[in-house]
Amino acid sequence: MSDQTELSSSPFDSVSSVHFSPTSPDHLLVSAWDTTVRLYDVVANEQKAKIDHRAAVLTCCFGDATQAYSGGLDNGVRELDLTTENVTCLGQHGNAVSAVNYARDQSSRSFISLCNPCLTLYLIALEVLISGSWDLSLKLWDPRSSTANVSTHVLPERVYHMDLVNSTLVVSMASRLFHIYDIRKMSEPSQTRESSLKFMTRSLACMTDGKGYAIGSVEGRIGVEYFDPSPEVQDQKYAFKCHRQTIEDVDHVWPVNSLAFHPVHNTFASAGSDGTVSIWDHKLKKRLRQYPKYSAPIASVAFSCDGSRLAVGVSYTWDDGEEGAKTAERPAIWIRRTGDEVKPRQL
Repeated sequence: MSDQTELSSSPFDSVSSVHFSPTSPDHLLVSAWDTTVRLYDVVANEQKAKIDHRAAVLTCCFGDATQAYSGGLDNGVRELDLTTENVTCLGQHGNAVSAVNYARDQSSRSFISLCNPCLTLYLIALEVLISGSWDLSLKLWDPRSSTANVSTHVLPERVYHMDLVNSTLVVSMASRLFHIYDIRKMSEPSQTRESSLKFMTRSLACMTDGKGYAIGSVEGRIGVEYFDPSPEVQDQKYAFKCHRQTIEDVDHVWPVNSLAFHPVHNTFASAGSDGTVSIWDHKLKKRLRQYPKYSAPIASVAFSCDGSRLAVGVSYTWDDGEEGAKTAERPAIWIRRTGDEVKPRQL
């Protein structure tokens, strides 16, 4: 399998998330149930940093090239210095932190800083960390402030997943609920929705072009949704079956654990507990490629900022409970080179 490389020094317990740096296609952040967040140089195949936590880490994200953020079962939201491995606790939720996203607007900030310094202060304030928790709340944080917690927003259900594109935040919750926010106006959601899928949401990713998002369920199905609430646009949303297989006349269905949109081509990858990764063109409603099957379920996938690499976090995802854990392999992180398979097909 020369088109992919396994990273050394992988976590000892299940992978919870993988994320590439927003500025470097070489740097990968991995959080895991072994209470660590690890930074890798995927070209050198070297672990650059390992930051220990007090409990399992459920989520992580980059702030910039040297700063990252994490959350997990100890309820804390932490800022991680990837150079020194120093940790700053920004604050606490009342229950586990299940999702963190860092909002940034570098292009707008640079433009306005040349024209109107007063507006620059407003845009910089939008560069904020957002955390979601099982305590039925979102919190916004300004890590530079002595009082880091900017605001708290009560939700109707536990947060399972979040993703952000431009200034639009999508929050997936229990009971198949969704809130969509404009992060410049967090007083109330701009839209509230119920999932188009019948079963629990397992994954979420926003389209690169900012027009919508995809969701995956525990029942081997993906839904493609659009932000524009107009009837003509909403008529374009759809769902399809995936990560399924018929074995000896028995239908086997696996959860869709992770979704990731390509940063250039706006196609997307799906990863499931069946150990497969597929690439989809959501506009043509076609699968472009299914990569060779991995030896275990896939917990998380992510594209690099230039789209040249796909990180694949392979580990046990507890679909078979404690019995399955007894025979589970050690987690592995694979880095796959992408090619023409991630490009949309021409009509």
